[in-house]
Amino acid sequence: MAADTADPRTPRISLITVCWNAERTIADTLRSIDTQTYRNFEHIIIDGGSSDSTLAIIASAPAENRRMLSGRDGGIYEAMNKGIGLASGDIIGFLNADDTFESSDSLETVAAALDDEAYDGCYGDLIYVSNQRPDRKVRYWKSCAFKPGSFGRGWCPPHPTFYVRRNIYERFGTFDLRYRLAADVELMMRFLEVARIRTVYIPRVLVRMRLGGATNKNVQNISRQNKEVLRALADHGLRVSAPVFWVSKLVNRLGQFLTRNR
Repeated sequence: MAADTADPRTPRISLITVCWNAERTIADTLRSIDTQTYRNFEHIIIDGGSSDSTLAIIASAPAENRRMLSGRDGGIYEAMNKGIGLASGDIIGFLNADDTFESSDSLETVAAALDDEAYDGCYGDLIYVSNQRPDRKVRYWKSCAFKPGSFGRGWCPPHPTFYVRRNIYERFGTFDLRYRLAADVELMMRFLEVARIRTVYIPRVLVRMRLGGATNKNVQNISRQNKEVLRALADHGLRVSAPVFWVSKLVNRLGQFLTRNR
């Protein structure tokens, strides 16, 4: 790992990794974190009590800016909330145990975007890759600048690229555990549509994500997640047409597959 030569004048990032029995992928995640050119960050690992070799792999990759909490929890969003509670940085983001940064300057790009205090948060693009062959692109999730009403049309930023200032969590709350599959979408909806935080879109790929997570592992979970998103829209009093939501979502998803080789 490169020496930690953090510049205290730059924003400090708290990067949170949530994992559970991730022995097959966690080493790739740690490697992509440890090779980041931006050094003013802390890495917090929240492990759900892994019973495989995940903890041994983490122990074999020590770093001065890394700390870990391991123990049973109520799932990914509760674990993420634990990480937020431990975070001491100015900015908070997530890189989970089946994700990797697209390049060694991904965090540097985030820090540069949020060095401008006019913005509360930022996000970029994401590539889905094959679970078995992470070098093979499957979907290209190209985002865009937020416009009011976007969530009602099935839009949201890729959460693994979403970074916001810690004071935004303090003001508007953390993940709502009533949403089992869509708490990340609800949180971004709450921040962007309801609180209208100021975000900047970074038009480049920041993260590679393996297919097969809890939400996208089957059609049933995808359907359940989107129904939760519709419930979140209603809970926040955001008017939406269910047919427009579903059609927009399908068109957007098709576009991601058509641009997968970009």
